[in-house]
Amino acid sequence: MTQVYFHCTNAKTVLVDHYGAVVDDLAEARDHAAKVVRSLTATRGPEDWRNWVLHVNDDLGEELFVVPFAFVLGKPH
Repeated sequence: MTQVYFHCTNAKTVLVDHYGAVVDDLAEARDHAAKVVRSLTATRGPEDWRNWVLHVNDDLGEELFVVPFAFVLGKPH
């Protein structure tokens, strides 16, 4: 099991995950990353989340992978 952190960025803002989550493997980290994106984008508001990126880092600060929000959200209708 590994502690991973899910930081979100766009051109102007960084949202730092101070708590992270414990995952068994990269597949679980990927699934959790998609949940984080869906949770943030579920809020109603003026923010266009499609230019945001979620960075998944291990407990040493090494980036494991990134997930563009647009990848999870798909194309606008």
